[in-house]
Amino acid sequence: MTTNGTWQFHVGMDVVCIDGKQASHSSMPSELIQDEVYKIRWVGMYERYADGEYLGVRLEGIDRGICPTWGDNDPPFRATRFRPLVRDQLGSLRSLLAGNGPAPSIEDPKRPVKVKEEEKV
Repeated sequence: MTTNGTWQFHVGMDVVCIDGKQASHSSMPSELIQDEVYKIRWVGMYERYADGEYLGVRLEGIDRGICPTWGDNDPPFRATRFRPLVRDQLGSLRSLLAGNGPAPSIEDPKRPVKVKEEEKV
C-alpha cells in the first residue's frame, strides 16, 4: 500500500519552494520563486487529463485563474515542488530520530510510541 503524502501538508502550513521552474508540459506560468516561503490555503488530491492524479497545493496570494488549455479553475501546484518549513531544526532532528517521519516541526503533533509489554511467566 502506498500513501499519497497528504499527511505531510495542511492548510495554514508554511512551505518552501524547492522547484520554481516552469513545467515543460504546462501552459500556465509558474509564478513560483525558488527558496521562497509560501502558506498553503488548500491541499488535496487533484486529477488532470494530461498529468493524472497528484497531490496538489494552492497557495495564499496566488490565484492562477482559468487554464487556457484545459479550462481548470485555479489549478494547484504539485506538492512535490515544496517542503514543509521547519523553524526548529533541532526539534525536527529529534523527531526524525524518534521515527516520527520526515522533518516535522516541533509544534506538530507527535505519534505515540508503541512499547512492547513483557509477558509475565
